[in-house]
Amino acid sequence: MEQVHLFTKNLKPSHISHALSFPTHALEAFPFPEGSHMMNFEAVDATGNAWRFCLSTRRTGAHPKPVLLRSSWHPFVEQKGLAPEDRVVFFMERDEGNDMIRRYTVRAQRKVMTLMGQDVWVDVEHLPLYGL
Repeated sequence: MEQVHLFTKNLKPSHISHALSFPTHALEAFPFPEGSHMMNFEAVDATGNAWRFCLSTRRTGAHPKPVLLRSSWHPFVEQKGLAPEDRVVFFMERDEGNDMIRRYTVRAQRKVMTLMGQDVWVDVEHLPLYGL
């Protein structure tokens, strides 16, 4: 299995309270059904918990403006205790033999420090290990 980084998104207040804007370049990793502007997919977090997200694009216009709908995104935000300045990282795992997508993974992370000029990010599930 090959793990492919899809995108990292630093969260803004609007991402916490509303939908998560999704980079257009990441759409190529999501096989939308023919003629559809919406699809559900599952992503597994750092604890092995599966989250069901709904990815939607505009029906009209030149730019698809993809988003994870609030109805599927907000339970993840609440359970992880996400806040502005946290980040999410999405990956997909691909079977190298036949190039089939096996699963998506999502990480919710918080910056815990800057060390030698580099930000150090930790999965929110591991914050208690750092006394945070």
